Amino acid sequence: MMVKDRYDIVVIGAGPAGSVAARYAAENGASVLMLERDRESGIPVRCAEGVSHNGIAPFIDIDKRWIASQIDIAKLTSPNGESALMHNNGVGYVLERRIFDTALCELAAKHGARLITKANALDLIKENNKITGVKYRYMGKTCEVKCNIVIAADGTESRVGRWAGINTTVALRDIDTCVQYTLAGLDIKRDTCEFYFGNEVSPGGYVWIFPKSDSTANVGIGIAGHLSHEKGPKEYLDEFVARRFPDATITYTMYGGVPTAATLKEIVKDNFMIVGDAARQVNPITGGGIVQGMIAGSIAGKVAAEAVKKGTFDAKFLKKYRKEWDKTLGNTQKVMHNMKEKFLFMTDERFNNLVSFCKKIPSDKFSLKSLFTEAVKGDPKLMLDVAKSFVVSKIKLK
Repeated sequence: MMVKDRYDIVVIGAGPAGSVAARYAAENGASVLMLERDRESGIPVRCAEGVSHNGIAPFIDIDKRWIASQIDIAKLTSPNGESALMHNNGVGYVLERRIFDTALCELAAKHGARLITKANALDLIKENNKITGVKYRYMGKTCEVKCNIVIAADGTESRVGRWAGINTTVALRDIDTCVQYTLAGLDIKRDTCEFYFGNEVSPGGYVWIFPKSDSTANVGIGIAGHLSHEKGPKEYLDEFVARRFPDATITYTMYGGVPTAATLKEIVKDNFMIVGDAARQVNPITGGGIVQGMIAGSIAGKVAAEAVKKGTFDAKFLKKYRKEWDKTLGNTQKVMHNMKEKFLFMTDERFNNLVSFCKKIPSDKFSLKSLFTEAVKGDPKLMLDVAKSFVVSKIKLK
């Protein structure tokens, strides 16, 4: 496969945000190269793999090849063991990320983007302090590719963002330390995802069970970074698994950090954009970033292609991406970030009361809006913000 030494746009990272950005840029007439450092997109899986149908349907035709389970019910369990079932939050899926991410890359390729795997970005090329390309290692060789715009989609740690001079650091309270096991030998309901709350279970976070079949599931935990120094997430998760699934077998173990912050203050510079987890475009309450990343990627890809057509690559023009992102989801993310402080740092008694309240709502009326509105009761401004957010964006949680 011939790789040219110049493209309009180079995308670093071929996860959902990167591949959707590449696809929309290519679809709108730009020449695009994607660099992926692993041997294929979607590995290693560092994700609970849950998404909403409405979140991904605009971007790709639903294909059962990459759906492990369809989720119709969310079960919330409080510290005292009471549970409430949410039936009307729309259809969700637990994905096979490896297959899903590859399908997104194939779609980008279909629209004309080129992809190189095992291509590890080493640095940005700068001339007179202006970003003009990317240096990368491929098959043992150091290579260079020139471009007009670099789009960084390289995940939470985002080295590329730092190379461009963007401050990608995140406060400890705004990152969850996570551990997840894929467990086999379970007896669970395939259509129900479960969430467990409480300071004994997961301080400043929650435990999740996302079924992949009626006998396997992703079972994980996220704990607010500043609360995980005395007892780590693995200890909490091991205790939970011992109680809930004493006979289970662990078939996959994953560790990682998930940003639960608002979007980075700076997501564009001259000749540069940053998308997805790298830009902190993640739901601060759930930690879900697949759909958010795809939405951001689609906006960034379109704006980048427009910049190519106009021959204008400065931050002033690329800020159209920021403006559109804030309007679509970024402003809602800010509200969710404010809510996170209320929602995930509640006392056990408050969690018990919240689930108890939810149990009294008829299942056809129980929604995320009713849950969140109750959670922020007593804070009139936040209640108003939550109400507005639901009206504006029909909040996409995953």
